[in-house]
Amino acid sequence: MIPLIAAWYDFDPFRELYDWLRDNTWDELVYVVIAVVGATGILSFVGLGALANVWLERRIIGRIQVRRGPNRVGPFGLFQPVADAIKLIQKEVLQPSASDAKLYNLPPILVFIPAMLTFAVFAWAPDMVYADLNVGVLYLLALSSITSLAIFMAGWASNNKYALLGAMRVIAMAISYEIPLVMALLAPVLFAGTMSIPGLIDFQKEHDIWLAFLLPLPVFIYAIAATAELNRTPADIAEAESEIVAGFHTEYSGMKFGLFYAVELINSLAVSGIMASLFFGGYSLFGIEEYIPPWIIFIGKIYFFYFGLIWLRGTWPRLRIDQLMAFAWKMLIPLALINVVIVAIEVLLWRELELTDWVLAAYVAINAVLAIGLFAFFFRIITRDYYRLPRRVRLEHDVSVPSLPAPPSLALSQPGTGVGEA
Repeated sequence: MIPLIAAWYDFDPFRELYDWLRDNTWDELVYVVIAVVGATGILSFVGLGALANVWLERRIIGRIQVRRGPNRVGPFGLFQPVADAIKLIQKEVLQPSASDAKLYNLPPILVFIPAMLTFAVFAWAPDMVYADLNVGVLYLLALSSITSLAIFMAGWASNNKYALLGAMRVIAMAISYEIPLVMALLAPVLFAGTMSIPGLIDFQKEHDIWLAFLLPLPVFIYAIAATAELNRTPADIAEAESEIVAGFHTEYSGMKFGLFYAVELINSLAVSGIMASLFFGGYSLFGIEEYIPPWIIFIGKIYFFYFGLIWLRGTWPRLRIDQLMAFAWKMLIPLALINVVIVAIEVLLWRELELTDWVLAAYVAINAVLAIGLFAFFFRIITRDYYRLPRRVRLEHDVSVPSLPAPPSLALSQPGTGVGEA
């Protein structure tokens, strides 16, 4: 078993090619070849993952809703995503005559680019990073804002009121949830002192603690805000078919619609990768990465959080837009602001007083208590207007029910009242 694990631990089928090119050609060519191979590997993982996730998501949601899910095309329905892809490719691509032709065709492409570029800064292993940027977190936040612009472009260019309404919902929701999302990601950056994704993972390895235990409130804020940014149930108000047909992509058909659908799956993997990297140690697992390839651990964490998104989609109903917006402005944003102040004070005390790592254990307990208390306080405030039943059951005695007055027509017809009698 050990030789098999060793063979996959440092898996690189192109190593001999790199060595030959390094000995017989220029260093620049080696750099280009390594970049092309790395990009091809990432694109292959994302593309094949999107196809596999279609089957995975439909099967899991089917089990949650007590049904089978795809089970006809291929064994266990494994070829259903391929059949769906072929169907989308064969469908006619229609375009409204009154739409803006140039802008109408751009969004399916523009919305796909940032989703793919997100995976460039992920650290799959200690020396397995395609682009090790010292501003990796800022890079991820910049990419997340491009998707909203592309979706708004799709809704406006379609010249359809439902598409435009869906696009405006995206802008309102993106602005509302981008604020707490950015402040939630600021917390691990403050503790680690770097915006580099590998640097954040190294910080968690060095101190032998996941930032999720140290910062429980930012984990909760980021999970909710990222779910809303994904436009997935229960926050898919941008394409609520019961309200605005299909939202911003109402006028898109064929493979153009397929790209929008694929981007949703790819963004779900990207959000799971960010969660795993910034809060749950990335490719590290308390020393287990010495025996299991780190990139397998990282992919396992990605799909663990992706399963959570599927579970959420299969169990929660859609929220109304007023509930979603109130949750962002009345709860998440105040919580994020308070959390930034708390984290800044904790980091200041830790750095300036030169405290040892034992203070991190104290911070774990303190932040857990604060997270539970703040969450309970704001949740009570935000939900008090939605109470419909008394808080305690009350027994009422001698309840007097007043009689309703008789209708005028009935009163006129009753004998002995003196009304209407000759």
